[in-house]
Amino acid sequence: MNKDCIGVGLIGVGRHGMRYAQHLVQDLPTASLRAVCRRHPEQGFQVPGAESVRVYGDARSLIADPTVDVVVVVTPPIYSSEICGLAVQARKPLLIEKPLATTATDARMIVAQACEAGVPLMTAQTLRFDQTIQHMKTLQAWIGRSQQLDLVFHIEIRKTAPDHAAGYGQRGALLEIGVHMLDLVRYLTGEEVRDVRCTMDQHPTSAPELRASVHLTTMGGTTCQIEIARVLDSRAGRAIWIGSQGRVEADWMQRRIRCVDETGVETMNADPPPSQTVLHTLTAFLQAVKNNSPMPITGEDGYRAVEIAEACYRSAQAGGKAVTLPLEG
Repeated sequence: MNKDCIGVGLIGVGRHGMRYAQHLVQDLPTASLRAVCRRHPEQGFQVPGAESVRVYGDARSLIADPTVDVVVVVTPPIYSSEICGLAVQARKPLLIEKPLATTATDARMIVAQACEAGVPLMTAQTLRFDQTIQHMKTLQAWIGRSQQLDLVFHIEIRKTAPDHAAGYGQRGALLEIGVHMLDLVRYLTGEEVRDVRCTMDQHPTSAPELRASVHLTTMGGTTCQIEIARVLDSRAGRAIWIGSQGRVEADWMQRRIRCVDETGVETMNADPPPSQTVLHTLTAFLQAVKNNSPMPITGEDGYRAVEIAEACYRSAQAGGKAVTLPLEG
């Protein structure tokens, strides 16, 4: 591998995958996009500056390409396990878009495969690179002992392909977008989740859910309330984080942060800059590969988020009863 210019193979060039492709072609001089894989290779790959990029119709061929040093996977998670197996056999580092898999079992297997082979694996929990979220993280010590974290995440309903739900194992908003919030609980508090209670507007056994309400408690005693929804109107992303010494209110859609100390006095207002989360994710991954350093967001992190989601689905199916983590089996 030429670490001065890492050859990248990108699997999946749909709406989100194209964001990765454009950054790789236009914004990352330390990387060279060598190949892409798409379901219909006859459609080619029309990105200015990427005329020499090879187009494959199957992941195996892309991974076997000798010019590809690392593999970036931006496909529906139903395919992650198979692709990971191929990349691990080829001993090529992996960046896999969230969620890492559709089930905790598959996510655990992906992490185990990569770990046993010593192949670097990063989960693209891109929201961690949002400037507002990162600013919140720096306030962890300021708020004191974490007590309560409330999260709201609403994204517009959008038209999807007929097989979209199948790509997520017939699971909906919780797994597709809510996994960001489940990951944020661990990222912000630094605490593992102890138990989960969840209700949904409908269970995936009948149709993918559009709304989910999650109540969870961490091992450190932080109580968390999370509201996740696909909505008709505008999106929303808000957090209220309360500790023993202060309170942080954040809106990563509006890019605002407000801090209030334990006496109720406002101590800070901030307006973080816009974020290019995909670019920062790619940059961090490539830097870790180049330096042979640990991945900033590990496969284990990806697994834990999917495990919490799995616990939510089990709770919803049981009528909102508590499910304890870690899950067995």
